[in-house]
Amino acid sequence: MADLRATLGRDSALIAMVHLQALPGTPGSDLDPADIVRRAVDEARTLQRLGFDALLVENMHDAPYMLRTVGPEIIATMTAATAAVVAAVDLPVGVQVLAGANTAALAVAHATGAAFIRAEGFAFAAVADEGIMDVADAGPLLRERSRIGGESIAVAADVLKKHASHAICGDLSVREHVRGAEFMGADAIIVTGAHTGDSVDQALLNEARGATDLPLLIGSGATPENLAQFLCLADAAIVGSSLKQEGHWANALDEGRCSRVVGARDVATSGQSRQAR
Repeated sequence: MADLRATLGRDSALIAMVHLQALPGTPGSDLDPADIVRRAVDEARTLQRLGFDALLVENMHDAPYMLRTVGPEIIATMTAATAAVVAAVDLPVGVQVLAGANTAALAVAHATGAAFIRAEGFAFAAVADEGIMDVADAGPLLRERSRIGGESIAVAADVLKKHASHAICGDLSVREHVRGAEFMGADAIIVTGAHTGDSVDQALLNEARGATDLPLLIGSGATPENLAQFLCLADAAIVGSSLKQEGHWANALDEGRCSRVVGARDVATSGQSRQAR
């Protein structure tokens, strides 16, 4: 099992999103691949300078997303961008390819030296806004990881994926979703709000933490105001919207907002250290 805690290198880690501009062939695409890569590297360097602990490269601007399978033009440009980010910063870097294109993300990570991937639809079925994720990805994904020799790449699996209905598995508790993902071989668990930028429900977080000893990550809605309560239970927070102008994921980075997020984490962890003593 890949050790994401060791990869992140600290408790209460902050994983900052690097939202690639719309990739070739997608409806919003208006940049050459070289420009997309350049912007990603600039953001990555800024985020490292401002004190984040890891980065997660994602094709967020590619909406509307394809379900599970994306074109070679997406994988190629994501590989180029991720490789450039890995080379530009001295931080662990992760990869997510929307939507649920986990095998593609694994291939990108393996080719570029990235340390982890974020995987949707890892265990159990759901109806997402891209369509029905009716086949859980754990079996094929982990077999592919073994086949290519990528066992050091951690798989952080979303449970109760945002932007999705979970009525198909409505008889399962949060605890059962988490334990199912752990049983299927996830290296870490991600919990989110219902949509991008939405805060995690505290009761859901409590139940998830009680269900597993795996690293637990907050996957949406982390802000300077709620980081302290989240990081009492979670090992790390993935932060995107809160780092952008006006708190919207599609906007440019706001260095002031970034600094407030890092500062809130540092205050929270300082308080935890004092309590521990």
